[in-house]
Amino acid sequence: MAVDRIPHPDRYKWTVLINTTMGVFMAMMNMSVVIISLPAIFRGIHVNPLQPSNIGLLLWLLMGYMVVTAVLVVTFGRVGDILGRVKMYNAGFAVFTVGSALSGFAPTAETLIAARAVQAIGGALVFANSGALIATVFPPEGRARAFGFLVLGWSVGAILGILLGGVITTELGWRYIFFINIPIGIVAVALGAKRLPRTERRRTGFDPVGFILFSSLLTLLCYGMIELAVYGTTALNVAYVVLGLALVPVFAWAELRAREPMLELRSLKNRLLGFSLIAGLLQALGYLSVIFLLTMYLQGIRGLSPLNASLLLVPGYLLGAVAGPTMGRYVNRYGARAIATGGIGLMGAAVLCYSALGVNSWLGWIPMISLLGGVGSGMFYPANNTAIMSQATPQSFGAISGLRATLANIGMLLSLVLSLTIASASIPKALAYQVFLGTTNLVGGIGADFLTGLHAALWGSAGILLVAAILSWSRGRDHAESSQPAGEPHPGREPSGATTSVARGP
Repeated sequence: MAVDRIPHPDRYKWTVLINTTMGVFMAMMNMSVVIISLPAIFRGIHVNPLQPSNIGLLLWLLMGYMVVTAVLVVTFGRVGDILGRVKMYNAGFAVFTVGSALSGFAPTAETLIAARAVQAIGGALVFANSGALIATVFPPEGRARAFGFLVLGWSVGAILGILLGGVITTELGWRYIFFINIPIGIVAVALGAKRLPRTERRRTGFDPVGFILFSSLLTLLCYGMIELAVYGTTALNVAYVVLGLALVPVFAWAELRAREPMLELRSLKNRLLGFSLIAGLLQALGYLSVIFLLTMYLQGIRGLSPLNASLLLVPGYLLGAVAGPTMGRYVNRYGARAIATGGIGLMGAAVLCYSALGVNSWLGWIPMISLLGGVGSGMFYPANNTAIMSQATPQSFGAISGLRATLANIGMLLSLVLSLTIASASIPKALAYQVFLGTTNLVGGIGADFLTGLHAALWGSAGILLVAAILSWSRGRDHAESSQPAGEPHPGREPSGATTSVARGP
């Protein structure tokens, strides 16, 4: 098994942290700026987003990135374990930058979707290996704060995406929302090539059967869910989902018998690891859907533009950015279980507050409630990620980090599908997508019907978060991560006197 062994990892930890924070910053900014700029993008490529026949293009432009990332991120985490995490991480930034350039020059909706898929390949390489790199160079007691800085990058990226989306598309044109990634990517690639350590390559095996089965089941599930959101329940769409689910036990059977499995499923018997991973999935499913539901409330019922609706959520992102590194410092003191569960509790409280909003509620409640969710996210992410990576071995850092990112992406994808499916159940489907784009407002009885559906969806999200909180608390005590036996080298460190060939970048 290949393991990145880095002598004197303290020498590299801040460079790794800066680079990985840039990665999540660029990814989140890319996601939020695309949502804000969708109407301008479709106008620029001469596609009418209001025509029902173009709903499929709209959803694939939004969710195609998530599908490709979800399918590839576990595999790329495993490949990082084999070929070297730094090499795969740097390659991810380079591919993402190329995909951004291709997206900016795309002449049609179809080519833009394909270019976004290239972006997603790079994003999968970055996401899969960022957590593994942090676990490699940071000692257990320092990981929580490091993961807190990733929350900072995530929140600042969301804020800048919201603020810059309208300005860039108005002043420069929609293509520049992709071109802006190019200088950031070039800086990150240059920094990674020059400052991040390079480890020697070691021969090990690969699990082709596991790769094929896992990629197939996730592709079928994701494709089927998106088609269900676009065209509703049809025999073919249901068949995609059912076939994907049927491959899950086949994949598990094959992995349990594989000599060097892509995913070590036996490690999921670890209660702390398994419950933390599921809590992360449910948190993404339950909370990220709230953002989409709230956006549709503000745009469809209250008549705000996409930019103004998103600006009301900025205070929550700002507080989350501050809370992430701060809360990370308390994980070792109070334990990941308490901090993560408390964070989910605050997010659940925010959802319940949102569910009380009416047609004429004061809009000032939105930024105030968002502060609850911001603190909650700043508590949950560093604590839960620390609990997950504390249970991984150096050999499985990439695989576990990739699995965590895969589950988060699946949760994000399901949250968007859930939001749009519920919205389109109470009003015509085409009208629901117009609301999501911010191109139409709802008045009269149809607005009240839509609000009833949104309230039901918010209660459902609160229920999902309640289950996530129960699992988060039920994971058990997590103090083992800070009680490493004396004399045991920190993952990524060589024992005293060990010699390993390590080459720095040029």
